[in-house]
Amino acid sequence: MLKSRRQFLATGAMTSLMPISSVLSEDREEAPFPPKSGARRTHPIAISTYSLWRFRNKTLRDLDRCIDLADEFGFDGIELLLYQIEQNDLLSRSRLMAYKRRAQRLGLPIMGLSTHQGFVTPDRQKRAFNIDRTIAQIEMAYDLGIPVMRVNTGTWGTSKDFDELMANRGIEPPLAGYTDEDAYPWVIEAFEKCLPTAERCGVVLGLENHWGLGLTPEGILRIVKAVDSPWVQITADTGNFLEDPYDRLAKIAPHTVLVQAKTYFGGGQWYTLDLDYPRIGRILNEHNYRGWISLEFEGMENYKTAIPKSLELLRRSFPRN
Repeated sequence: MLKSRRQFLATGAMTSLMPISSVLSEDREEAPFPPKSGARRTHPIAISTYSLWRFRNKTLRDLDRCIDLADEFGFDGIELLLYQIEQNDLLSRSRLMAYKRRAQRLGLPIMGLSTHQGFVTPDRQKRAFNIDRTIAQIEMAYDLGIPVMRVNTGTWGTSKDFDELMANRGIEPPLAGYTDEDAYPWVIEAFEKCLPTAERCGVVLGLENHWGLGLTPEGILRIVKAVDSPWVQITADTGNFLEDPYDRLAKIAPHTVLVQAKTYFGGGQWYTLDLDYPRIGRILNEHNYRGWISLEFEGMENYKTAIPKSLELLRRSFPRN
């Protein structure tokens, strides 16, 4: 079954718990945790391999090279963009484990897997295809020891291409005869069908504030609350709310399990946001988010200078409580 799902995935890719301290004996003298003075002072900072490849740099599509660069730049972990994995590698368990082994040898956790799927369609067969595809992706995340997987709703597909979608600030009309209200049940049902595998594999699905139904905090929260499972939460992308980003990020922060942080040194490819990262850091701390920050560099400056500047910015901006 796993082999067939991996084959399916390759084809598709191409087209809160009680604290432990509360259960310890009250009369126990030794502290259950190290003193606060020795605690980690910042969020762990990872880099998404998207920051290097960005769908255009042929040299940096190679994941081995990306893993090495993440180590050389000094990141704490690495997030894999699934689209970067070639079809033959998707079919090869040994090749996938080689990525894991390489990162392990460098002391770099593979802390996230960024995937794509599309449930915004009236075509039941297409939705079923994407459900099976997502289940296969969850199983891959499990094999790689990845705890959080970025997912999205998909879009209507009525834009000519991604450039047009971005020119319209992520807004596109539904298919003729349909509205967004028709699409919410499709998306909710799809994620519900993925839940048994997510729970069995221990992989949290982080629904991103992306395009489609995830364009607004109200839309993404509607889906997450309807699914009502600890295995479907939110990936907060700092660059995907083009208006009022701070208020919107605050709304989704209580359900956030992963943060993808955009930077735009040299100007963005589609747009540039002047984000106040210390302010975003304070918002996350207010909601007790203490997890990974994954860099998604989306500027035009050479990555060799832009990524070190991005890492420095994020380290300054995300101190922990």
